[in-house]
Amino acid sequence: MRTPTLIRIAAGLALAAALTACGSSDPSDTSGSASGGSTADVSFAQLMIPHHQQAVEMADLALAQASSDQVKQLATQIKSAQDPEIAQMTGWLEEWGEPTAMPGSEDGGMEGMDHSGMDMGGVSASGMMTAEDMASLGEARGAEFDRMWLSMMIAHHQGAITMAQQVLETTSDSRVKSLADAIIDGQTKEIDTMKQLLAS
Repeated sequence: MRTPTLIRIAAGLALAAALTACGSSDPSDTSGSASGGSTADVSFAQLMIPHHQQAVEMADLALAQASSDQVKQLATQIKSAQDPEIAQMTGWLEEWGEPTAMPGSEDGGMEGMDHSGMDMGGVSASGMMTAEDMASLGEARGAEFDRMWLSMMIAHHQGAITMAQQVLETTSDSRVKSLADAIIDGQTKEIDTMKQLLAS
């Protein structure tokens, strides 16, 4: 009577092995999964969306309050790059069946949280401004605003670059890799520009 039990156990083990094989990450497969992204990919998108949203908010403030035309041009450039990236990452999360909001951030987003220690699937958020930072920026005007905005945006961009570098260490999704590379390239150039503006 033990033989059917052994057969059932063996069949169950075989099924488990097959499922594990189907769900494993093949480094040579860069197409991504239609059923879901890796933990790191999901975390990257969930963290980068509000990170980008804050950058867009800061860019809107610059368009309204900056005294320098160069700062306003840079703000326009940041909005034009990051708005489509937000839409792209939102689409990925919908495709993967994952929430767009990071767990625990539904009430109030990422502002005011300790992002430097936040680690999800190997990707940690950094460079976010606090609610107090954003309030101070919103109250600034003219040259004072320009200096504050440039300093904050440099730190913000550096955080995004760190996040992109982290996900590149784990992702096998060509779309995630392409976006991470674009963030590193584009925001590194913008940091250089902002440092030059601060120096002048």
